[in-house]
Amino acid sequence: MTNRKYLMTLADLVDRLSILQLKAIFIPEHSEAYREEQALVEHDIDLILSESDRCLKAAEIRAILVIMLTNRFIWENESKARAGGPEQDKLLKLTHSINGVRATAKNRLSGLFGGRIDYKVDALAADLPAEFGNWRIFE
Repeated sequence: MTNRKYLMTLADLVDRLSILQLKAIFIPEHSEAYREEQALVEHDIDLILSESDRCLKAAEIRAILVIMLTNRFIWENESKARAGGPEQDKLLKLTHSINGVRATAKNRLSGLFGGRIDYKVDALAADLPAEFGNWRIFE
């Protein structure tokens, strides 16, 4: 268990694991392939955590939860947008806004583990109508 399978940051691996979990659930005909990839990603996450002198704390767990929640939200809205219809433009802006929240959560996790930070965060969550909830999670 000494060689990494991927060269992603911890935050990117957590993000990928979240997406793979969604795919394994919602694309059941390919769930076995997604579970195989999950095992590889989990392997690398275990390596990173075992090599770090930092343990997971509440802030990291919260960032991980936000990554999963935003990925689920994006999944649902992209599906609606792909179906077309009159609200497609609104859904694209909404998805883009939530993706900014996702990037912020990944940056939080990366920052706590000394990883790479993505400085291009188009967090438009503050502009979202109240009907979509308060996505100002890290304020």
